Amino acid sequence: MASFSQFGSDLYTGKRSYDIIGRRKTWYLIALVMIVISLVTPWLRGGYQLGIEFTGGSEFTISDVKTLDQNLATETVEDVVPESIPRVSQLGTHGIRVQTGQLTDRQTTEVQDALAKAYDVPESQVAATFIGATWGADVLAQAIRGLVIFLALAAVFMTLYFRTWKMSLSAMAALLHDLLITAGVYGIVGLEVTPAAVIGFLTILGYSLYDTVVVFDKVRENTAQESIRTFKQSVNLAVNQTLVRSINTSVVALLPVAAILFIGSYVLGAGTLRDISLALFIGIIVGTYSTIFIASPMYAQLRENEPKIKESDAKKTAAAEKRRREVDAAEASV
Repeated sequence: MASFSQFGSDLYTGKRSYDIIGRRKTWYLIALVMIVISLVTPWLRGGYQLGIEFTGGSEFTISDVKTLDQNLATETVEDVVPESIPRVSQLGTHGIRVQTGQLTDRQTTEVQDALAKAYDVPESQVAATFIGATWGADVLAQAIRGLVIFLALAAVFMTLYFRTWKMSLSAMAALLHDLLITAGVYGIVGLEVTPAAVIGFLTILGYSLYDTVVVFDKVRENTAQESIRTFKQSVNLAVNQTLVRSINTSVVALLPVAAILFIGSYVLGAGTLRDISLALFIGIIVGTYSTIFIASPMYAQLRENEPKIKESDAKKTAAAEKRRREVDAAEASV
């Protein structure tokens, strides 16, 4: 622990430094590869698997079952409605959930009866619900609208708080990176995108934005001070100074989320807990990467060619070169 604390202290003082800003092309390339994979792979798999809340359909919940055989539910539904493609999942330790496309009232009753017989439970323990396509489409539209509003408000806030649109643009690029990759994992693995998952997406965007604001605060502080460092060096120092803090915050956040993910998926079989925690787990990791390796390098790139900054950097570089020559000459004379 002491060595890690010393590591953080060295980063903060500049005694130890990683050239994160200077290697921005490497980080951009890694991000680009991940985004391309996140976009192309789900498309090759046939698109995202949207939950019944978005597409509409019928859902059957069987409680207190004696067996958790999911194939039994699939075969039962297909026997009653051959054209149906049921999606079966486990609910807790004694429940089964079956989702299908939209069924007629008669088909719903027949499936309900067949599932009760297949699992040897009373018909009262097979609950049937129906979600209309119109309602599902409205939920999807509301989710997209909420995402757009969040991004717009976040962009305005960043612009006003930091008094520059370039920090806002860099932060929005990082958020878009987080959203595309997190959603891409769902598409790659074939996980169902539910309203709970969308809530998770929005939550991790808020987390990522908070982390980016903390780093940008340090960037603003360093670049506003008079020093012998160039603009790029000042930004790089700020990233190094907040590096340990970003890693610690992410690890501390990941531990409870991982616990919820494990409990929700394997112990309780709670789909809502699994969907939210999985989106958070992926998003925290991706958000930490984007804060360190995307947002700050992009901000430095956007500003380094401004006339005043170029002029200042040229003077500082010349002064540094002059000091280096003087030191070399002094050492040579000795």
